[in-house]
Amino acid sequence: MPATHHESPLATIDPVTLYAILRLRVDVFVVEQDCPYPELDGRDTEPGTVLLWTEGDDGRVLATVRVLHDGDDRRIGRVATALEARGAGHAGALMTRAVELCEGRLTRLDAQERLEAWYGRFGFVTSGERFLEDDIWHVPMTRAAG
Repeated sequence: MPATHHESPLATIDPVTLYAILRLRVDVFVVEQDCPYPELDGRDTEPGTVLLWTEGDDGRVLATVRVLHDGDDRRIGRVATALEARGAGHAGALMTRAVELCEGRLTRLDAQERLEAWYGRFGFVTSGERFLEDDIWHVPMTRAAG
């Protein structure tokens, strides 16, 4: 499945594409994982936030990641891949770019526990006790600056 990768602050994303990115996040985190929570948390609009996404050759959004500024640190989150696009490496390619965008800064994320090893491939290590969020076990993870 040919794909192209994109990155942009929210304000410069075409509204139809932005809708598709947000729809994918809701489909994965709210519907598929059965976690009714406010997916649109306001952080996408913060200064410095970058949304990354992959589009298939048909223009469909296949995967997405978000990079936030947390003071001097960075936070990666909202890593989601459409069900039909999983296993094709789209999220991995976006994570690689997200890590590049965070280079030189301590970077944090909260990983679903079952994905701890996957995030480890990008240099993240567990940095605290697991915790339950929306009935899914998570672990805090960090990646050192540099």
